[in-house]
Amino acid sequence: MKILFIGDIVGSPGRNMLEIYLPKLKEKYRPNLTIANGENAAAGKGITEKIYKQLLEWGIQVITMGNHTWDKKEIYDFFPDAKNMIRPANFPDNNPGKGVVYININGVEVAVVNLQGRTFLPPSDDPFVKADTLIKEAKQRTNIIFVDFHGEATSEKQAFGWYVDGRVSAVVGTHTHTQTADERILPKGTAYITDVGMTGPYDGILGVEREAVIQRFLTSMPVRFEVPKKGRTQLNGCFINIDPKSGKAIRIERILINEDHPFLD
Repeated sequence: MKILFIGDIVGSPGRNMLEIYLPKLKEKYRPNLTIANGENAAAGKGITEKIYKQLLEWGIQVITMGNHTWDKKEIYDFFPDAKNMIRPANFPDNNPGKGVVYININGVEVAVVNLQGRTFLPPSDDPFVKADTLIKEAKQRTNIIFVDFHGEATSEKQAFGWYVDGRVSAVVGTHTHTQTADERILPKGTAYITDVGMTGPYDGILGVEREAVIQRFLTSMPVRFEVPKKGRTQLNGCFINIDPKSGKAIRIERILINEDHPFLD
């Protein structure tokens, strides 16, 4: 089972990069399932129905979210019909949407789970405890369980990876928008990377105009963060190959495409 994951898509620069390179990545890796984090897809905060449908048309099969899930209020209206989009499962149960989706690939089911960390992020239920429940439920249907862990703290992400090692197929970190070079297969068979990175502006800071971020540090005053519409762009992601019978990871590879790291087919 080959899975391609695209890191946090940020605004129109990220969507443009995805439209250009997703066909090339699919040709290179031949994934059975393609997943992307879309919580920043609409101008850097949230997602709209138009963008959701656009990502599906381009070939994304599952869209995961995070702490910006509710930033575009229209999501309340279309989320019930967005069968291929999930938000962190450890959000309160009365939130719209769901935190896990099952995708059938040629008769083999894959469980895709979205969770959010609690360190330096808004309050949510315990992702470790929630994971125990979801893993137990998923195991009744499949051995292939993919987790997008949306978190700020490296320590929390690493702790989660070790906590579920051998019980899920992969844990990929999102949210920090900076790709980490620690991809590995943990001892019991779980593919892991602390943060996949982001798809969007290359010369901004975490996907927004760098001047505003610098001013925030210089003055400690509130500033408006905007996604730059022009400039160089990048695509971050990862490719994971999983044994469909055991659910154990066989391979994990980081994907980094920008002007300094051109795409190689």
